[in-house]
Amino acid sequence: MFYAIPLENKPSWRNPPWMTVLLILVNMIVFWGPQSSEEKGQERAAAFYVKSALPALELPPFVEWLEKTDPKRGKLARRMLRHEEAYPQLLEGLQSERKFLQKLRADEVITPANPQYGDWKRARQQYEAMLPTPFTERWAQSYATDAEFRPWTWITNAFLHGSTGHLLGNMLFLFLFGFSVELALGRGTYLAFYLLGAVGASVLAGWAYAGGTYGLGASGAVSALMGMYAVMYRLRRIRFFYQLLFYFNYVSAPALLLLPAWIANELMQHWLGGKGIAYMAHLGGLLTGAALMAGAMLLGRVKTPETVKSEMANDDGGFDEHVAAARKYGAAMKFDRACAEWRAAAALRPNDADTLRAWFNTARLQPASDDFHQAARRIFRLPATDPDTLALQHASFQTYLDQARPGVRLKPEDMARLARRFARIRQFDDADRLCRILLKTAPDHPELADTLSTCANGLLHAGLRDKALHLLPELLRLAPNDMVTRALQKA
Repeated sequence: MFYAIPLENKPSWRNPPWMTVLLILVNMIVFWGPQSSEEKGQERAAAFYVKSALPALELPPFVEWLEKTDPKRGKLARRMLRHEEAYPQLLEGLQSERKFLQKLRADEVITPANPQYGDWKRARQQYEAMLPTPFTERWAQSYATDAEFRPWTWITNAFLHGSTGHLLGNMLFLFLFGFSVELALGRGTYLAFYLLGAVGASVLAGWAYAGGTYGLGASGAVSALMGMYAVMYRLRRIRFFYQLLFYFNYVSAPALLLLPAWIANELMQHWLGGKGIAYMAHLGGLLTGAALMAGAMLLGRVKTPETVKSEMANDDGGFDEHVAAARKYGAAMKFDRACAEWRAAAALRPNDADTLRAWFNTARLQPASDDFHQAARRIFRLPATDPDTLALQHASFQTYLDQARPGVRLKPEDMARLARRFARIRQFDDADRLCRILLKTAPDHPELADTLSTCANGLLHAGLRDKALHLLPELLRLAPNDMVTRALQKA
């Protein structure tokens, strides 16, 4: 088994993949609605069947018929016939064998000459009256050679599933690949291509499995999305999680390389004689999806991944408007309203240093306000570690420490992070000040040992051994085996 899951992209909930969500909902409604209702009705009918006289009358001739028409299945059925708990599986097989069922209903298996014919006929009629109106079989794609030509089932079968696991597995892959393809194609084209992918999958499966029973499941249409995804991203390197048999790993590879890998996997699985999974439907979907996406790209109907990414970045919910309003209110000295606009802009771009700086500088005019404390905390939590960000954090810390009213409001993890960063840029006085506060207010904080070690190590490398030694007692308590602790003990 081989599969690969893209880890590169995330859905944009500012422009949600509504069509993908709708397709998932429809599949779930069909499965947990009419399909589940049909299954419960079949279970009730099967329970009656097992307790009736029908198994003793129908199953032995059915097994004999299988032994003549399909010896391999017949041999297995003969063993199952010995165990009553296997009767429901044998019944399911009997109901799916159309030719035998036709002979049975035509009184050719249990004839009127049979002494038990009357009892059998009444029990058979009662059983069939209990059977629910066929739903799954009606809308699934039939592979039987004498099946009625029903081209609509090439699409409807993609909304049916055989089990909860079958459904959830397909829906997971539908979401993982669907949202990226939907953003690139637009909802209308995306839906059309999804349905055409289902048709392509059904056509190849109908040819490959002619003479079989029937096919259902969204995997063919989902495979079409996978083919579209590979062609859309082409040689762009995408990070994937993959599994090959019992081995799994992460890899960054050109997306287009996955298309032949997927195709080879489906062919191999088909040739190995995989049962219960329509690998040729997967292959049909992959080829159809790849062809559709290639054609759409030639016609210029596809937003490239770069375009989609740019649009997602620009879909900022009015960021520029908030910035313009903040500057206007600031110039008019309406600082409360200016802070509100800067706060809204920061919510849209939480890691934008320029926005946070402007919010902080506006809010510092009212040092007791929540905005001043919030802006400071947001600056201190910036994830970047470039020199400009570290300089902004240090300058903001000094201002905040001096002006915050009635006092600073920093959590221990914020102080620990700042202390480590200040030690790295050799702002040892402020790093030491934060360490002292931590030792007083949060002496058992889980980050304290690492913070003290980082500060002491910075002091040692700066040649300030005496200052580093002041931290030794606490390091002996918190991290006695740390390399920095040992180095200080040798000093």
